[in-house]
Amino acid sequence: MERGAMLAVCVLCWSGTVCVVTAIQRTDMFPYGSLSGDQILAEGDDETSRVLSLPRPVYFYDSLFSQLYVATNGIISGQDLPMEKQYVDDGFPTDFPVVAPFLADIDTSGGRGRIYYRVTETPSVLNRVAQEVHRGFPDAKFTPTHAVVATWENVAAYEEPTRTNGPSNKVNTFQAVIGYDETDSYVLFLYPEGGLNFFATRPKESYNVEIELPARVGFSRGEVTYLIFSRTEGPYYSATSDEQSVKNLYQVGNTGIPGVWLFHTGNRYSFDNIVPASVGGQLNTPPTGGHGLSLDTTTPEYSEFEEYEDNNFDGDNQEEEDDYPHTGGDPDFQPATAGGDHSAPVQPASPDAPSSPAEDSGHRDVPLTSEPRYNPEPAERRYSNPNPSERGPEGRAERTQEQQPQLPLEVVDVYPPHRNEPNLSPGGHVVSVDEDDIDFDTGVIQYTTENKETCARFQQHCSQNAFCSDYATGYCCHCRPGFYGNGRHCLPDGAPQRVSGKVTGTVTVGSTPVEMNNIDLHAYIVVGDGRAYTAISEVPEPVGWALMPLAPIGELFGWLFALELPKSQAGFKITGAEFTRRAEVIFYPGNQRLSIIQTGRGLDDHNHLTVDTVLSGDVPFLPPGSEVTMDPFKETYQYYPSVATSTSVREFSVVSAEKGSESFSFQLKQNITYRDCRHDNRATVPETLQITMERVFVMYVKEERILRYAITNKISPVGVEPAGPDQVNPCYSGSHDCDTTAQCLPQEGQAFQCQCATGYRGDGRNCYDIDECAEGLSSCGAHAQCMNLAGSHRCQCQSGYEFGFDGRTCVDIDECSSSPCHVSARCINGLGSFQCQCQSGFYGDGFQCSQEEGETGRPRSQCEHHRDSLQSGGEAGRPSVGAFIPQCDSDGRYRTLQCHGSTGHCWCVDSRGQERTGTRTLPGTAPYECDRPDEPERPKTHCQHHRDGVQTTSPEGYPIVGAYVAQCDDNGQYTSLQCHGSTGHCWCVDGNGQERAGTRTPPGSSPTDCNKPVEPERPKTHCQHHRDGVQTTSSEGYPVVGAYVPQCDDNGQYISLQCHGSTGHCWCVDNRGQERAGTRTSPGTQPKDCDRPDKPERPKTHCEHHRDRVQTTSPEGYPVVGAYVAQCDASGQYISLQCHGSTGHCWCVDSRGQERAGTRTSPGAPPTDCDKPDEPERPKTHCEHHRDGVQTTSPEGYPIVGAYVPQCDANGQYTSSQCHGSSGHCWCVDERGQERTGTRTPPAAPRKDCDRPDEPERPKTYCEQHKDSVQTHSPEGYPLLGVYVPQCDSTGQYTSQQCHDSTGYCWCVDSRGQEKDGSRTSPDTQRVDCDRPDEPERPKTHCEHHRDGVQTTSPEGYPIVGAYVPQCDANGQYTSSQCHGSSGHCWCVDERGQERTGTRTPPAAPRKDCDRPDEPERPKTYCEQHKDSVQTHSPEGYPLLGVYVPQCDSTGQYTSQQCHDSTGYCWCVDSRGQEKDGSRTSPDTQRVDCDRPDEPERPKTHCQHHRDGVQTTSAEGYPVVGAYVPQCDDNGQYISQQCHGSTGHCWCVDNRGQERAGTRTSAGAPPKDCDRPDEPERPKTHCEHQRERAQTTIQEGYPVVGAHVPQCDANGQYLRLQCHTSTGHCWCVDSTGQEREGTRTPAGTQPRDCDRPGPVAPTQHPESVCERWRTSLIEHYGGKPGAQQYVPQCESDGLFSPVQCYGDTTYCWCVDQDGREVPGTRSHDVVKPACLPSVAPPTVRPLPRPDVTPPPNTDITLLYAQGQKIGALPLNGTRLDGARSKTLLTLHGSIVVGLAYDCKDNQVYWTDLSARTINRASIAAGAEPEILINANLVSPEGLAVDEKRRLMFWVDSNPDMIESANLDGSGRRTLFDSDLVNPRAIIVVSSTGTLYWTDWNREAPKIESASVDGQNRKVVVSDGIGLPNALTYDSSSSQVCWADAGTKRLECVSPDGSNRRVVHPSLNYPFSMVYYRNHFYYTDWRRDGVIAVNKDSSQIMDEFLPDQRSHLYGIAIATTQCLSGSH
Repeated sequence: MERGAMLAVCVLCWSGTVCVVTAIQRTDMFPYGSLSGDQILAEGDDETSRVLSLPRPVYFYDSLFSQLYVATNGIISGQDLPMEKQYVDDGFPTDFPVVAPFLADIDTSGGRGRIYYRVTETPSVLNRVAQEVHRGFPDAKFTPTHAVVATWENVAAYEEPTRTNGPSNKVNTFQAVIGYDETDSYVLFLYPEGGLNFFATRPKESYNVEIELPARVGFSRGEVTYLIFSRTEGPYYSATSDEQSVKNLYQVGNTGIPGVWLFHTGNRYSFDNIVPASVGGQLNTPPTGGHGLSLDTTTPEYSEFEEYEDNNFDGDNQEEEDDYPHTGGDPDFQPATAGGDHSAPVQPASPDAPSSPAEDSGHRDVPLTSEPRYNPEPAERRYSNPNPSERGPEGRAERTQEQQPQLPLEVVDVYPPHRNEPNLSPGGHVVSVDEDDIDFDTGVIQYTTENKETCARFQQHCSQNAFCSDYATGYCCHCRPGFYGNGRHCLPDGAPQRVSGKVTGTVTVGSTPVEMNNIDLHAYIVVGDGRAYTAISEVPEPVGWALMPLAPIGELFGWLFALELPKSQAGFKITGAEFTRRAEVIFYPGNQRLSIIQTGRGLDDHNHLTVDTVLSGDVPFLPPGSEVTMDPFKETYQYYPSVATSTSVREFSVVSAEKGSESFSFQLKQNITYRDCRHDNRATVPETLQITMERVFVMYVKEERILRYAITNKISPVGVEPAGPDQVNPCYSGSHDCDTTAQCLPQEGQAFQCQCATGYRGDGRNCYDIDECAEGLSSCGAHAQCMNLAGSHRCQCQSGYEFGFDGRTCVDIDECSSSPCHVSARCINGLGSFQCQCQSGFYGDGFQCSQEEGETGRPRSQCEHHRDSLQSGGEAGRPSVGAFIPQCDSDGRYRTLQCHGSTGHCWCVDSRGQERTGTRTLPGTAPYECDRPDEPERPKTHCQHHRDGVQTTSPEGYPIVGAYVAQCDDNGQYTSLQCHGSTGHCWCVDGNGQERAGTRTPPGSSPTDCNKPVEPERPKTHCQHHRDGVQTTSSEGYPVVGAYVPQCDDNGQYISLQCHGSTGHCWCVDNRGQERAGTRTSPGTQPKDCDRPDKPERPKTHCEHHRDRVQTTSPEGYPVVGAYVAQCDASGQYISLQCHGSTGHCWCVDSRGQERAGTRTSPGAPPTDCDKPDEPERPKTHCEHHRDGVQTTSPEGYPIVGAYVPQCDANGQYTSSQCHGSSGHCWCVDERGQERTGTRTPPAAPRKDCDRPDEPERPKTYCEQHKDSVQTHSPEGYPLLGVYVPQCDSTGQYTSQQCHDSTGYCWCVDSRGQEKDGSRTSPDTQRVDCDRPDEPERPKTHCEHHRDGVQTTSPEGYPIVGAYVPQCDANGQYTSSQCHGSSGHCWCVDERGQERTGTRTPPAAPRKDCDRPDEPERPKTYCEQHKDSVQTHSPEGYPLLGVYVPQCDSTGQYTSQQCHDSTGYCWCVDSRGQEKDGSRTSPDTQRVDCDRPDEPERPKTHCQHHRDGVQTTSAEGYPVVGAYVPQCDDNGQYISQQCHGSTGHCWCVDNRGQERAGTRTSAGAPPKDCDRPDEPERPKTHCEHQRERAQTTIQEGYPVVGAHVPQCDANGQYLRLQCHTSTGHCWCVDSTGQEREGTRTPAGTQPRDCDRPGPVAPTQHPESVCERWRTSLIEHYGGKPGAQQYVPQCESDGLFSPVQCYGDTTYCWCVDQDGREVPGTRSHDVVKPACLPSVAPPTVRPLPRPDVTPPPNTDITLLYAQGQKIGALPLNGTRLDGARSKTLLTLHGSIVVGLAYDCKDNQVYWTDLSARTINRASIAAGAEPEILINANLVSPEGLAVDEKRRLMFWVDSNPDMIESANLDGSGRRTLFDSDLVNPRAIIVVSSTGTLYWTDWNREAPKIESASVDGQNRKVVVSDGIGLPNALTYDSSSSQVCWADAGTKRLECVSPDGSNRRVVHPSLNYPFSMVYYRNHFYYTDWRRDGVIAVNKDSSQIMDEFLPDQRSHLYGIAIATTQCLSGSH
């Protein structure tokens, strides 16, 4: 049973045995619906909401989502959802993030339910979410800032339309609420009673098998991408497992309330999986009694090392040896004989307590967002009778078990930190910054207390022995003097340290695996001299001998607490007590590998470090009885932020009886990761430190099975060599005689001082523990007990008390808040105790109460029901902590005085238990006298409202300093003098509290006398401000009619009677001008006497509030017409009959003003008798729901005009005839309210008889379908004007004449509704007789086709202005004269409608006589063809401005002078229209005489061709700026000096125009003398070649900005200092131009001296797979990868870095040397994993041969590229046969991108991005790859094969080229190397010899074509595309088709650019595509699979997801024989 189901069953059992708790009702759900601001999801079977953008992103698991989507099928997702068939019938996990309250196939079509959703910040919603979370997670410190509420109301399951039993009436209602703040998220699922009626749904593709799939409830993170090419399943959590567990959802819950389920779903820093709530909170496990080491008072030396206890150290019996022991040959090391006194391990205090600190709940990792968990209350806190002497009346013995003192959770005032101390962010903590937090004037981000972690909020994360410091970006913890550590964990200086933990894992010795299961590890470190002793007990014998060389297990503790030499620090000061160490040991010569993972889990209650160790791998076998010796050695540690690493090689000797002495070695590589604090920039750690291990001793005691290590450790800067004993201070050599509990302080020379550690006392050579408890030095407060510890003490609260939030103060436990007493008893809380007393009529001890005999039972009262429901509503039948329990008197009535036992607040209540206003008192104040009758309550004054509206206390109850609170007198009026308590300012105010000008005084000065009359002018009163603020005159000075102007008396006060001058209404007002209720009179009636004193005013009723809330007057004082105002009787209650003054509708209401169903009457109808008692209410019918659901009144009470409201009869059924009140249309409906076809009548027409039975219904005709498809009303029910609706006759056929109601046009139509030519008439002309028989219809002529093909009306029926419509005569032929109706141009046309040259006339000019016969037509000249080819009009017929049109003379020749009408430029041309050099003139200069005879023309020179070939004018004739134009002399030769007009660069050229090396000068520099003869030319150097290839100008001569051009000296060698002219960066290079490492300097800084010798650069290596992959992905990201996008990290040698991360995040994992992820290393935490680099020497294993393995028995196979392999996916017809898919070819180290197939030779071709090659292989078993091209390729991608011409074509996306070659690689040539930016896909159509390719240039993407020989290049598509990745050819329609990753569309177009259509509008992320048999198959980067799309249905038909989830690239189709039209 899954966890959620088991929890549900447990809760159900508890509910059944302890109490009965009712399920939540629908009214208990969170508010939802339109009135709550919800959006409504569209009806349908598979709908997804529009994106719901969140004001602040939410953490789901550990990922951040800023938008959500709500879907029909009972889920919420963080990304747009795929089609439902891809997930709705599958279980967890899903491929995308999901919150699933009820994942099933739901269908809301046809009004079957609604789905609401919203994001809200409403306090009531947030408060309720907080309460639910605190109930389910009592320790959570969670205050939600936002909530997302999604509600599925009465939704139904999908049912097949063909099922005969009709739709089911089972519907479900449920709700999901996501509450979150900046760090955490929680989700509530609510299932009301009766809300679930179906629990499973039938799959759509069940093939008539009667099966149903249970709904899924839970969460799924979705797939997680890593290494960009791979994906893996993310974590998920399922709360249900079968249909029964779904049924339990509303019957049980995990919060103690049936139907309410709560889950912790996300955290900012670390989150593994979903955490469900548990009733009453999580169980708390008490700490154990003894895991810590307890050593003798002295340290055991090596001579008695075997006496070191393996499991237990007695802290009260510590002894220390004096010196190192002596063994033969070595005076320092002497192993003793076996033996000694070994005591048994101390058992935990409780049999249920964990046996190791690792299992103690206090040592679990806690997310940073959690507050410290101080004493979480146990889930089942039980209390004993505090007075055991009391007995019941029957002598029952009471419980005598003494209540035990509460176990402490914190060491107070000493150094142990919080056990549950949260983990801090290691500097990588992300501070969220809102846009409002950024100062755009200064560019500085302003941190606020809301987004910055400060000491004020997080100081409790520091150790008790640390202080907290704030920095600019956050806070850091620092240990106090006398302590050391990282601030989160601090230990006393000089005190010895103990370590305990467990060792687990499997170690293979030789070939024998040995399992270690939680065996004990203990260590003891003498910090004063660096000695570290480690003992591992119960080690099995084989592995015990073999692990002797593994001293690195104990070396960790030596590094943490090493003896520090100057300028160094031990590891604990950096890591604290929480870290992870990963080490890898490789033994030589056997290459055995052992992994060591040691995890520091914090400090336990005794301040001992807890470290768990996991061992796994192989170790060499050592003979039993062997001795291992290891020489002293040194190791260098390298430190980085949050990680320390080291690598070393150790040698050791093994002496055995069998083999004598042998030497071995091992290599150790280790990473230690930890959390550091980067906010303190001053805190620096040395980059390297050296640890010296002077003595290493290892042994295994066979008899005791104990493995021991002893090591002496010193840490120092690298290179520090130990001096002789006489030269080193004893503190540093460890030769001092200080006590082991003392610190050695070095002084000058050999002098030193011993100082006892914190918590110890003595002279330093002899120290003893200070008993802080006995000496009164403890910091324990009242009600706490002090317990002494070695070097410290601990405080624990006495019985009846618990620690408060600060972890120090003991506060009373309010036991009564948990209702420990019997339900018939009263609980009395006291300090440290409580009493239970049975109520009157009951006897017992209060824990059990029984009713006395003779008591008559009466029914329980409301108070008793209220009380008992709360007392039994919590966990196990007891109330939740802190809940208020009402108190009832002996008669069951509410006591008039009620008090809250937890808060101490008291208040008075009425007989219904409702609080009486103004009676609440605070704790410690005298309660209100509740039996005293109330004074008539007067309403609050303006001052009192002002005063009470100021928030003086925070939500947590803390006072808010600095708020100004108004001061009121006894009558509630403002005191005339007001003062601000915080600032000391004082001022005078008027009666409205407005400050009187000039009266403010600063602090310390005498305040103004506010009672002295103001001289001379008094400020305006409120009435005068009101009166003067009314606008009575318009801005033009005209009077404004109808405005209400208040009337004021001489003193400026409101006259008590106010009247409206326009309407005649009058009313009384109070002194603030507020209308007094009930005083308004209408015109002509006697006004009220406003001076008569009011009766004591009662509070306004609900009706009066409703009535007064309606705005009847605008802010400017104008009356608001049409608002509905509620009518109230004299007592303020709703009048039972309510009428709307504007509409005339009337209806009955209940006492709450709610309309009573069926009582509404229309204007003029007799109103309902509202006083007649109601019949028993029946449920609302469909009609009534429909009617009541129409919004006829706005939220402000105004009527909404134009909405259609259904009419229902007395039984709630639809009246058969329905009419629209606004439009006047009427129609008949069936019993479901659906309009009956053909019954609609227009206004004033006789209505249909709807009661006459229908004729047998015939199918709708085409006309009726056409009419019904026209949308005449908006979704809100308003009519749409201007829409053309076809008219049909009674038989459903088109009426012969159709008219447009809005425009008045009429026309005749045929039987298909098509307009008959020539029949359209305008509104003012005679209509055509459409019934006259037609002449036999002739086929349409070309002119008529042309005319009818012009779109003159939009799809909505509106006319389109400006389109040219050809004119045809009666025979359908073009009229000889054509005119454009909009532009006025006219021209003559021939019989094909083509314009006759020279006949066009402008507007108002006389037209040509088009009927005069033409001269014999001559062929068009070149000029006329040129002119006609210019497009002067858009395809819609609009003129195009700015286009240059050539001018031809009457003979069709170019006029000698040509001019551009728009720009005014003119020039001379020759007979071919070519511009003559030097003849162009600007608009304001004299034109050249073009008719002057030319000199005999010579052919153009190379320079002139170059110059004229530069495009200086765009295709439209506009000048192009920035192009370089060569300069030629009079003879057409290159001028020797060329200059670029835009950049100012100059250079010398030779006679071919080629730049002469070394002659280029920058702008402003003197140019070279280009006429000086050159020295004999030497060959170009590498630098000059690179400079020339740097492409500073493209082919057309435009400069490329930002490119780096290498600088060469006069000899062509690289200048040693290179600088980038755009960025300003400079760096040094070697002789080959390679940058020297570490020499780059940014702009503005001093460059390096490159002539100074530097380190020798490593030998240049060829670009590696990692580097090529990195380059490819950066290009894919557009050159700018995002902060969270993955880019491979490569080492300097090109290999993969061992740690790979997503961008700047800490989402990281380890990889091997080939870049493959190491399983189990992925980290979601802020700490990067400790990864080991590639080991050396590597184990050499032969890779499998790259042999081809074709799939058997397949005719059609899809081939796809996936990373380092080519896969084969057979097709079964057109279906993907995934079961038979297999790997065709494995290519290690490759990145296969492009694929192509040669059907004639059955060979596959591919491009390899890694190897930069093009290859092929035969698809035959055992065939091997063949390299075809391996030179001059940079980034080969798309590939195509022309099987007819035996050619292949490919694109290279780095140099932006398209090349071709023969299929064997010969005959290579470049087809295109210009006007390409990002070429990707390429195909060849063999049948036509045409190439097509895509260019996803992000600025101007396009698809182009050319012939296979590189001719006829043209653009096919350039509009409406984004990232055209995939390209294929549809041979059936002869169309080119592409899939676009930018627009997400699959489209096709004809080769000429016509007939473009969309096949599929919403793909995911396509990469490559092929076409076969009416289907497109494409590889998808979002799904990481192959997707099939049907061309005709445009539906996704199938998909294939390979087992290995990574990106798929190219795809090709392989066939046994060539397909027709293949490409």
